[in-house]
Amino acid sequence: MLEAAAQALSQMFSPPFRSVLLKSIGLALILIVIIGIGLQHLLSWLAGAGEGLAENALGPAAHAPLSILSFILTIATGLGIIVGSVFLMPAVTALVASFFVDDIALEVERSRYAGAPAGKPLPLLRAVIEGVRTALLAVVVYLVALPFLLFAGFGAIIFFVATAYLLGREYFELAAMRFHPPAEAKRLRKTHQSTVFLAGMFIAAFVSIPILNLATPLFGVAFMVHMHKRLAGSRALIERVSNR
Repeated sequence: MLEAAAQALSQMFSPPFRSVLLKSIGLALILIVIIGIGLQHLLSWLAGAGEGLAENALGPAAHAPLSILSFILTIATGLGIIVGSVFLMPAVTALVASFFVDDIALEVERSRYAGAPAGKPLPLLRAVIEGVRTALLAVVVYLVALPFLLFAGFGAIIFFVATAYLLGREYFELAAMRFHPPAEAKRLRKTHQSTVFLAGMFIAAFVSIPILNLATPLFGVAFMVHMHKRLAGSRALIERVSNR
């Protein structure tokens, strides 16, 4: 597993990956900006509406204190969105990966497994569905874990473990679906679920590093291509031995 992670890291910034890296980073940044702007407008509107309701209830004398409170909340909201973007990165990168899985996987297969057949391109709709599902689950986990951040970082542990599971599952299945039908890819993942989860912890650690986490789709897909080759190969060997 360490060797697979090292191989994925060594390929991330190689010339064949640079165009994919730039495109994935660009898409991730665009998604983060869109989400940030949307949240900023929504929370600012809620703060303004809350200020108006409070002023109507308390009277004109409360206008100045409420304006100060609204300003503080606006600043806190902006800071919260910046911090929240760190937690939203797993969701964003999961979605980004669905658009570039074939480009990344094909390059890994060509450069490191030249003698083996290349996988079949994954239908874009199928890949996007997997990415959207993982992204939505990651957001739900973030919302569940958020209140627990106040309890000695317990929420961070919940978030890390859930991220390892979700991203490990998505990236492995995306890599496996290039060689197997979706149902078979999911069965293969369940057969090796402990190994896939442990591999997912590498991806969860990677996505937790600011700035570098923008390259998570490249690392995650490349890493899981190597893991799929190893796990599928060991399974084929076991089946050949058992059939003798």
